Amino acid sequence: MEFTSKLIEQAVGHFSSLPGVGKKSALRYVLHLIKQDEQGIINFSNTLKALKQDLKFCKNCHTISDNDICEVCANPIRNHQLVCVVQDYRDVMAIENTGLYKGVYHVLGGLISPMEGIGPSNLTVDSLINKVANQDVTEIILALNATMEGETTSFFIFKKLAAYPVTLSAIARGIAVGEELEYTDEVTLGRSIINRIPYNNSLAR
Repeated sequence: MEFTSKLIEQAVGHFSSLPGVGKKSALRYVLHLIKQDEQGIINFSNTLKALKQDLKFCKNCHTISDNDICEVCANPIRNHQLVCVVQDYRDVMAIENTGLYKGVYHVLGGLISPMEGIGPSNLTVDSLINKVANQDVTEIILALNATMEGETTSFFIFKKLAAYPVTLSAIARGIAVGEELEYTDEVTLGRSIINRIPYNNSLAR
């Protein structure tokens, strides 16, 4: 793709570095921005800068937050004895959108994947174990993707928590094998959480 402007070429390069964005889509975004008034561009730029400078990770559950403690963890109405373990922020959003889950979360920050060089030490597993050991947690729901990486991570956590008096559950598999939580429709995801099963039973599948 040939450009008549170095500035446009640089901007297209930045946009096309985003996941799923090709050069043509990136050029469309850039041309759209060019048509905006200066204040609109400044607001857009400031928001991007704030994402990097001001965004935090909840000290309790590790999800993305505007504050040191996220709104879910800070909410006294939520059931803090019930902890749903998820891969990342997108899964928190997907489950929250069902409106059916009333517990809190623990965000791992990824899944165990030797192929990608991601091991347990790269995740917040130790923080989860510490939470179970030192807080009044009665149930852990393993709500990880129905993939090999998700199953491996769930089994690792299961083994790590085996010595603790906490119930381990797995979401019911209305979710197809290989499917990611963020792409599951809200009704199916909500039912999968409500109809969760003991994790031991899920090993027999």
